[in-house]
Formats: sequence, C-alpha cells, structure tokens
Amino acid sequence: MYYYIVSTLMETLVQCSFGRRIVTRIAGRYLAHQEGLPKLPVPPLQQTCERYLTALTPIVDPEELNHTRQLLEEFQKPGGVGDRLQKGLEQRVFLSLYHFHSYLDYRMPVVIHSSPGVVLPRTEFSDRQGQMRYAAKLIAGVLDFKSMIDNETLPVEYLGGKSLCMNQYYQVLSSCRIPGTKRDNVVNYALDKRPPTHITVVHNFQFFVLDVYNSDGTPLTVDQIYIQLEKIWNSSLQSNKEPIGILTSNHRNSWGKAYNNLIKDKTNKESVRAIQKSIFTVCLDAPMPRASDDMYRTRAGVQMLHGGGSRWNSGNRWFDKTLQFIIGEDGTCGLIYEHAPAEGPPIVSLIDHVVEYMKSSEMVRTPMVPLRMPQKLRFNITPEIKKDIEEAKQNMNIMVHDLDMKVSVFSHFGKDFPKSQKMSPDAFIQVALQLAYYRIYKRCCPTYESASLRMFRLGRTDTIRSTSIDSAKFVKAMDDPARHNTEKVALLDKAVKAHRAYTDMAIRGQAIDRHLLGLKLQAIEDLAALPEIFMDTSYAVAMHFNLSTSQVPAKTDCVMCFGPVVPDGYGVCYNPMDAHINFAVSAFNSCQDTNATRLAQALEDAMLDMKTLLEQTPKAKL
Repeated sequence: MYYYIVSTLMETLVQCSFGRRIVTRIAGRYLAHQEGLPKLPVPPLQQTCERYLTALTPIVDPEELNHTRQLLEEFQKPGGVGDRLQKGLEQRVFLSLYHFHSYLDYRMPVVIHSSPGVVLPRTEFSDRQGQMRYAAKLIAGVLDFKSMIDNETLPVEYLGGKSLCMNQYYQVLSSCRIPGTKRDNVVNYALDKRPPTHITVVHNFQFFVLDVYNSDGTPLTVDQIYIQLEKIWNSSLQSNKEPIGILTSNHRNSWGKAYNNLIKDKTNKESVRAIQKSIFTVCLDAPMPRASDDMYRTRAGVQMLHGGGSRWNSGNRWFDKTLQFIIGEDGTCGLIYEHAPAEGPPIVSLIDHVVEYMKSSEMVRTPMVPLRMPQKLRFNITPEIKKDIEEAKQNMNIMVHDLDMKVSVFSHFGKDFPKSQKMSPDAFIQVALQLAYYRIYKRCCPTYESASLRMFRLGRTDTIRSTSIDSAKFVKAMDDPARHNTEKVALLDKAVKAHRAYTDMAIRGQAIDRHLLGLKLQAIEDLAALPEIFMDTSYAVAMHFNLSTSQVPAKTDCVMCFGPVVPDGYGVCYNPMDAHINFAVSAFNSCQDTNATRLAQALEDAMLDMKTLLEQTPKAKL
C-alpha cells in the first residue's frame, strides 16, 4: 500500500506542478527540453544483485557475505520473489521520485538532519547599513535569476554531451514544505494563476512581507529594496519575545501537531500562508559572538545550519521554506535550503549567478514613486502555542550542543594536482577520505556519495558507494612498510579508477541503491512479508552510512555543510577549487567515537601523503 501511495502522490504532485498550466501554455524551451529526456531505467535484477555483493565485500565479514550470497541466489531465481518484484517495478512510473518522497516521510527535524547550509565568502561590512545594502543587492540578484526561470531562458545544462533535467530549478522559488503529523507535503506557488510577488524578511524574530515588484511588473531596484529593508529594520528594533519561527525546527510529528494548532487562528493562518507563498526568505541576523580567523568558517557553518540556538538566531528562520538567505550584521552570509525540492547543484548555480550579479555596478535610476510599507505578519500566541515554542527552543538547543562541526580550507593544492596526475579530483578526494577513516578506525565503512540522475526526466540522486574492493586494498597497503611505493601507487590508481567507474555507472542510472529501494517498496505493497535480503544483517550494515559525503563544486569560493545521517557517522561536503579545497566535516558530540576535527585533520594528512607518494614514485606504466 505504501508504494501505491508514493506513486499516486508523486503522480498528483507532478500534475499539480505542471498539469493544468501545460494545457494553456505554449511549450517553451524548458518544457520542450524536458519532454525529450529519457525516464529513469530499471537496471537488470541479476546485475544489481552482483553489484550489491561486490559493494558488500569490503564492509561485511566473509561469513555474512556468504549468507547474503545464498539469499540473493534464492531471491533472483526465475519466477521467484525478486523476479515478480522486478516485473512490477518495470511497469511503474515515477521511480525517480521515490527519492523526493523519502524526504517527506523523514520525521527527524529538517535542521542539521536534512537541510544543508552554504557559507558564502566573508564580506567586509560591519554595520546595519552594510548588511542591508548587501541584502538589497542579493535580493535583486535572485530576482534576476528568477526572470530566467520565468522566461524559460535558463541555459540547459549538459554532462558528457547529454542534456540534464532542469526541473529542480523550477521547484526552489515560491515553494515551501508543509508539516504533517505523519507525512509532510511540498507546495509550489510559482505556477499559480497569480504567482507570488513578495518575499519574506525576518529580523529580530519578526516576519515581514516585502513586495519586490512594482505595479507594472518590473522588479524593485537595489535602492528601492534598500529603502524597504530600512523600514523593516526600524519597525523591528525590539526582539520579539516569542520566536514563532523556531517551531519549524522541531521533530516533524511535533511540528505537524503544533502547526495544526497554530493555524486554527485566522490571523496566524494568514501569516503562515504569506511566509509559505513568498518567493524566498531573507534572514537579517544579529551578530554572533566574535571568533578567531581560524574558527570563523566553522562558526559561520553552524550559523547557516541552525542559527546558533534560541539565544541567537535559530528563531530568525522558517526552516520549512525552500530558500532562506542569511545575512548577519557582522558580515557572515550564506543560506540554508530545505532539501525536498532540489539537490545542491541548482542551488549552487543560483548562488554563482547571484554572487556574479552582486559584483556588477548598479546603473538603474530609482523611480521616484512612494513604496508601500512592508507588512508585518502578526501572530496570536496562546498558552498552548507558547508551550510548543518552549519545547522547540529546548530541542533546538540540544541539537546545537550536539553538533560537532569543522569547516576548513585545504590550501596545499586543489583539483589542479589530481588533474596533473590524470586522476579524477573527486575520486582522489574520496579515496583520501577512505584512507583517513581507515587510519582512525582500522576498518572500512559504508560510504555514501551523491550522484546526480539529472540525465533522466525528474531524476534526483543515486548512491556512489565509495568503499570498493580496490579502495580497501589501497588503504590497507598505504601504511604497510613491507609494500613498495610502486605497488602503492598502482593500488591508488586502481582505487581512483574504480571510483570513477562507479560514478559513471551511477549517473547512467545503473547503480544499486535506487533499484534496491524500488524493490523494497514494491515488496511492501505486494507481499505479506519483506524478502529476506532486506531483513539481512548485510543490508542493515550497507545502509548504515558512517560517511555521508557530497562534492558540490561552485565557481564561488563557498562550501556546503550538512549533518551526519547516522548517530555514529560523519557528514563531509567539499568544493574543489583550482588551487585549494573547501571542506565541511560534521559529527555528533553525543557519539564518543566520532570527532569532526580529528577526521578533518586525518583527511588533510591523507591528501598530503597521497600527493607525496605520487611525487616520490617514478612513473611506471600503469
């Protein structure tokens, strides 16, 4: 039944997002392009079973692997359980949207556990005028990007000569997550008959509606936006006693109940709807405690992820909003985005555009027309709502204290060095990560790296399993004095090539994780009990990603950060620039075995040791 609900809801959601408008609209470049994309393939069952066993080899013991091999042989017999599930899956549509729905079923808070933050380069301003000038220009830059989406002039992206699905770009503006008591939903107002023309600005925990278009449909100029931001600032000088936004940081079931209670009141419902419908949100943050230059990036990272707790800026957010730009009075800037509508690359493209736009000088003369006062959103706080806010504050502060984060710049080299060795920079970094983890824990662990499926219509991501038989051989040999350097280099080269091969396989829709998920959901619908392969210890081990990683390359010198996906794991994100690499490593303080700074240092050491190994070893014919 679950699978049916997933499929039905996804079909409905896609119709809601595109349906009625397609009929009345002349297909523009975007729609014409989307129609030509292939749908996500369902890989052959035998292929996935074989690749699953290969992926398990370095992370489970031989006895367990043998047991799993027997289960898989039984599972894929002709006419057997796997065969039936495979046939059912091949007849399905919207397999690519399971990934989207997994976010909406997830009940942990979106803060830290799901929503990534992005730290932008540090800016020079140190007062509110500078903060608002920056904010005004940033808003204008996002509206400029929005015009390309609205006019369908956004350049189509390509990978290896193949065009990519652009759907995610059309989901990030004017959208919002809506909490439910058991499952959430995402609404997208961009395709309404009257699309939103306002953003929300939050300052001192108070929310304002700011219209960003003139009556003739032209966007406000930077000067006009600045004037409006001044008005907002001046009418919100006192901190709001009740930070209503912090409710969005709570566990999804708790927030779902609190949400239903909150919107019983007509005023509250209208205010919440205004936030949800807005194009995006801008958070004008109070300055955080000063940090040393060495600690600045880390502190900025946690500010983007959670706002610093209820004493600082965590109440200055609406975490359900897809896009929230954060501009601190002290020059700390970045954003946080709700993950359900999009992956990192479209967000980074938007950032690159906005940062470039902000460098240009503004030549537009501001029309001398009076602008309407931004509207402050009112909330009636009942004792029950106040209790919900207090609970959310306490839970947020627990999360804040539990997050262990290290954001650093690896300055010794960037993607230039692996390229000089004819190695994929991403694969080089992933193998270094395997070495760093092995040196600390003396074992290999399940590792997730996201692979984009945007070669396919509505494709999201699949998993690149970075821990391979070849990476395990290399990390075990690297510090073994009995092994010659030439042998180590050969093993490193094989490990890098194995990662590159898995990446290529994943982006072509031939990896194992999305397929296994589809088979499992099909089984939940069709069968009385789950097949044994999904009840197996090996499956539990394979899905427990101690390393959850992502490469999010940007032109802008920024870095994305996110929390671990398991209690004893790490979250690792990186942006490889030409001559340096930005890293963000996260862990939980509640786990005694993990330490973000230790892994970040081990990663730096591994990268340098691999470089030294390659430079000191004569080139052999590999």
